[in-house]
Amino acid sequence: MKHFNLAIIALCVFFLVQTSYAQERKFGLGVIIGEPTGFSAKLWTSNSNAFDFGLGWSVINKYNDSGNRMHFHVDYLWHSFNAISSSERFPLYYGIGGRFKGGGNEGSFAVRGVLGIAWMPRQTPIDIFLEVAPSLELTPSTGFAIDAAIGARYYF
Repeated sequence: MKHFNLAIIALCVFFLVQTSYAQERKFGLGVIIGEPTGFSAKLWTSNSNAFDFGLGWSVINKYNDSGNRMHFHVDYLWHSFNAISSSERFPLYYGIGGRFKGGGNEGSFAVRGVLGIAWMPRQTPIDIFLEVAPSLELTPSTGFAIDAAIGARYYF
């Protein structure tokens, strides 16, 4: 587990120093409410691709009844800015990533897909998003789960 944590930290640091061309402000930080509830970050890596990070609490806990569990996910996203014709930007996005939930004596790891829509006003450095992420849980046992949340980020 120690090597997994070091790999995640190294991956995050590597992508934080990458150049982004998609947005005037390439890094956004905000909140996400639902499953999970906590903090959300997005780092643009090209005109249509970005990394999405989530750190928070899982309010749905199927492994024990003791309450919330820590939730961390990283997704790589592709955006389609032309899917919805509008004077505002409403990109549809999809992607793939990984999720870790920990708490108590047990942790779980899952591979997740992501499907969502964002509203990115042209005059304001924010985005508001709604996403659904079906997941294939790999540990401690295999299973299927769905994360769904709404959130907002401010771009620096």
